[in-house]
Amino acid sequence: MQFFIEVTIGGLLSGVMYSLVALGFVLIYKASGVFNFAQGAMVYFAALCVVGCVDKGAPLWLAVILAFIIMVLFGIATEKFVLRKLVNQPPITLFMATIGLAFFIEGAAPILWGDTVRPVDLGIVDDPIAAIMDSTGMLISTFDLAAAGIAALLVAVLALFFQKTKIGRALRAVADDHQAALSIGIPLQHIWAIVWSVAGFVALVAGLLWGARNGVQFALTFTALKALPVLILGGFTSVPGAIVGGLIIGASEKLAEIYIPPVLAGWFGGNFGGIEGWFPYVMALLFLLVRPEGLFGERHIDRV
Repeated sequence: MQFFIEVTIGGLLSGVMYSLVALGFVLIYKASGVFNFAQGAMVYFAALCVVGCVDKGAPLWLAVILAFIIMVLFGIATEKFVLRKLVNQPPITLFMATIGLAFFIEGAAPILWGDTVRPVDLGIVDDPIAAIMDSTGMLISTFDLAAAGIAALLVAVLALFFQKTKIGRALRAVADDHQAALSIGIPLQHIWAIVWSVAGFVALVAGLLWGARNGVQFALTFTALKALPVLILGGFTSVPGAIVGGLIIGASEKLAEIYIPPVLAGWFGGNFGGIEGWFPYVMALLFLLVRPEGLFGERHIDRV
């Protein structure tokens, strides 16, 4: 039972980091109604900006500030040169634009900062917490707990931002109907620039945390793919859904990795390692059959 709890806690802590990546998708989808395929590339680019500035002699705190400024400018440029030209276009047009943006970022980032794998030292050790290990015997990573705390704090702040601030209400109004929002004086261009800047900041935090764990490398772009099951479970328009979906995927992934391979090996023989790589997608596929809009997504009823 103790091992089960330990694995579950580790999965939940990883799930909070998945939620952080999924949150970037939710922010842009709520404001523009488009799935931002470039979110994974933004995570990679933001992390590269930090390590690139550090390589040039900047201290980490200054590198993070410079990377944040770069991501804000990137968000403003995206609104001005991409989204502003595509107002009221079909969602598939916006989606294809984000695919092109992703390839542009993935090509430009290594040219600017190099493509070698580099570590990010956030000053957080990846060792078991001694107090928990001594009292319960469970191995809970200090880094996992700290990263989950940072991600949870950011998610909570953004949830309050959406619900309690004037800009947050404007964002929700834009998400509901672009034309109606424009008719009551909400500046669509400014709102999109703000939401892309916030999504860039989320990508920066996610890039730092994932980069500190796995190193800053091109593989960070694939963190976006791990966020897809989170979005399917939680709903594409829900900040709380991103949290709950991340927790479910993180915990189920770790438990499946430990407990399912021995069962399958007993039934069919052979090696069933690596199940954590595809189990979340199978789970999301099954969930789509039951509730396509996600746990917290809005139901769409078409009357004919």
